[in-house]
Amino acid sequence: MPFLELLTACLLGWAAASPRSVRVQPEFTRSLRTVSPRFLSVALDASLLRTDSLDLLRSQKLITLAKGLSPGYLRFGGTGADFILFEPSDQLSLPQEHGWESSRIEGTCLNTIPDDLEKYLTLLLALQAPVILKEQFQQDFKNITISERSVDILYSFANCSGLHLIFGLNALLRKKQAWDSSNAQKLLQYCAMRKYNMSWELGNEPNSFRKKAHIKIHGSQLGQDFEHLYNLLHTFKSFNHSGLYGPDIGQPGKRAIITLLKGLSSLFLKTGGNVLSAITWHHYYLNGRTASLKDFLNPQVLDSLILKINQIFEIASKIAPEKKVWLGETSSAFGGGAPDLSDKYVAGFMWLDKLGLSAKLGIDVVIRQALFGAGFYQLVDRTLDPLPDYWLSLIYKRLVGTRVLNVSAVHKDTADNGTLRVYMHCTNPNSYIYRNGSVTMFALNLSDQDKHILLCCSLFNKTIQYLLQPGDSRKGLYSQSVQLNGKLLKMVDRKTLPIITGKVLQPGKPIVLPALSYAFYVVQDAKAPACQ
Repeated sequence: MPFLELLTACLLGWAAASPRSVRVQPEFTRSLRTVSPRFLSVALDASLLRTDSLDLLRSQKLITLAKGLSPGYLRFGGTGADFILFEPSDQLSLPQEHGWESSRIEGTCLNTIPDDLEKYLTLLLALQAPVILKEQFQQDFKNITISERSVDILYSFANCSGLHLIFGLNALLRKKQAWDSSNAQKLLQYCAMRKYNMSWELGNEPNSFRKKAHIKIHGSQLGQDFEHLYNLLHTFKSFNHSGLYGPDIGQPGKRAIITLLKGLSSLFLKTGGNVLSAITWHHYYLNGRTASLKDFLNPQVLDSLILKINQIFEIASKIAPEKKVWLGETSSAFGGGAPDLSDKYVAGFMWLDKLGLSAKLGIDVVIRQALFGAGFYQLVDRTLDPLPDYWLSLIYKRLVGTRVLNVSAVHKDTADNGTLRVYMHCTNPNSYIYRNGSVTMFALNLSDQDKHILLCCSLFNKTIQYLLQPGDSRKGLYSQSVQLNGKLLKMVDRKTLPIITGKVLQPGKPIVLPALSYAFYVVQDAKAPACQ
């Protein structure tokens, strides 16, 4: 259809649209920016070492689920990382009992555990999880060791899942004021000997060191510690090109955190900004012990992320303007998540909006806390069944590409309070389904009324819908399952994820996004110049 006729049809459709209609206006000529191919990544909390369930990382089911989220990073960190001590064996050798080949470590995976052992370990995790959460709430932290075997299991899981491991080193080991690297050096020596391709962090939320360990570290000293680790890594050929990420500070807003970041400036001025591969910070919207359902659906709560991101970029631009900025740890609510909310369908609103806003505002990587474990904000539950946020993440990985597009939404009802939120990227070119030039829009409807989306540039093109709604209609927003276009999502078997298919919408009709739901839409024939 000629452009003038298309424009006329759009205007007439807008004039006749219902008050609940929203006109989406994308910019197709150029992209805003490009994010990392590993943009959506995941974490494992180091507190997992306090349980007897680390062998769950050898579960075929969990490996299958993790593979679905590749490519990505696997961050092993959190508060517990600052209490880990590596415990090498008496002789540094290449043990054969786990099925490793000394000649080629990189492409080798550990044997998976049998089903009956998996069931036993998930039962143990369920029993021990409340104790772990209680320790975190009470700030009762104790040192814990990580053995060579545990390092092998951790690396094997990441490697066999197509994820790149980032290991958080203990920054609370000090000699007077400086970081004591002697234990870290033993771990680096072991990992280098095993030819492990991995990256590193030093410390978790240094702004909270005083609270959890009665230690105060100034930003300038922390900068020297990172420089020390950087130099230490370069004594090993295996780690000459390893990533080094930090400082993993808590979310900005408090003066102590701002001061800590500014204190790092002396390091960057001295080294030319070559120490850190990316600047990392953490963000949670809410306190998991006080969060409510209303909070999870509040546009103002979601918009609070904008201020935090802007604050970080303001500081980062002065310290190391050429460095990427990562959300190095994030989820809905801190303290392990909000019970009966962070692991339900409703949590998807916060997660999908965070992905959209972060990419639009320039965050290069977002690391979700956590893949699985003791909390409530995990993607996979304690029986290793995927939760709604897992399926949301899987579909995001399949459909959303790295090129971010600018898009605005004009509401027919001028009194609308931001309950419809829309984002757009070029479609993932690795989907092998959609041609170059296609775009993927994802939208969230926080309202209790359906929304009609008018996407003028594609009214006469082929649009494919991936609508996610609660799998259990009786539980609604509290559902722990999710359906895609009316069909319940579940694994086919332990080695197989379901085929993700969309629904072709009728050309020329407005897109109807049901109340309290979220969805992806691939505009197959958009022919966006930015995506070709």
